[in-house]
Amino acid sequence: MRDDSSPHTTRNPKDPKNSAFQRPRVKKWHLLQENRCFVYTMLPPNIEKIHQNLSKRGYFVNLGGLLLEFSGIILAGGTSRRLGQDKRFLSINGQPLIARVLQRLRPLVGELLIVSREPEHFTGLDARVVVDRYPGMGVLAGVHAGLAAAQGDWAFVVAADLPFLNPALLRALADLARRGAADVVVPRCAEGLEPLHALYRPLVCAPAAEAALLQGRRRVVSFYSQVRVLEMPPDEAARWDPERLSFFNVNTPEDWAFVQQRLAP
Repeated sequence: MRDDSSPHTTRNPKDPKNSAFQRPRVKKWHLLQENRCFVYTMLPPNIEKIHQNLSKRGYFVNLGGLLLEFSGIILAGGTSRRLGQDKRFLSINGQPLIARVLQRLRPLVGELLIVSREPEHFTGLDARVVVDRYPGMGVLAGVHAGLAAAQGDWAFVVAADLPFLNPALLRALADLARRGAADVVVPRCAEGLEPLHALYRPLVCAPAAEAALLQGRRRVVSFYSQVRVLEMPPDEAARWDPERLSFFNVNTPEDWAFVQQRLAP
């Protein structure tokens, strides 16, 4: 007797009676602390809607290995001294700034991580929180902590105070990462490299960052000479972000006033 459940059986995905496409089999993959992770054994036609719904409920979904190719790391350790208030929770149209960053990054990745010395502040944000392993060593320590905890082949590393984070530009970085032989894919603007809006290969970059920390170095780019770096030139970044706002971060009251003006409803 022929086994109709065989993966080699030809099926019509448009047939409404075909339950394999209407209700794809799902198996539990593994746990990431309190968040549940699932992997689809086949992709249903409404996969985008399913992914959005599960993401809102705190699930990480691996679409046959597509989404967990990338992790998302948000660095949330800033002190906000110049601003005079905690910029991570400044409200933009009723939404905290860090939640806005998470929202823009979430559709591109299979897991989200927040790096902070104060994990208790982020319990309601549907992201895994990790703490610096080298406290007092600045931003590089946060980058290292995120990369060491990331499970994707690649990891976006972004700051928590980027109100104009541009998913189109992030996708362009991902495309470069897939095509190029590199361990870091980083945009360059007129002011220089943007290492806190970049893609890193955790398997290579986490140990390289740790080696730099052990040598007492704190700059994010201090380990770049030890890995393969692919730069996105300014004109290429401008294709996806003509106003060049993706790298704008909030440091001063004037910066915040500009954000409020641009994003006013």
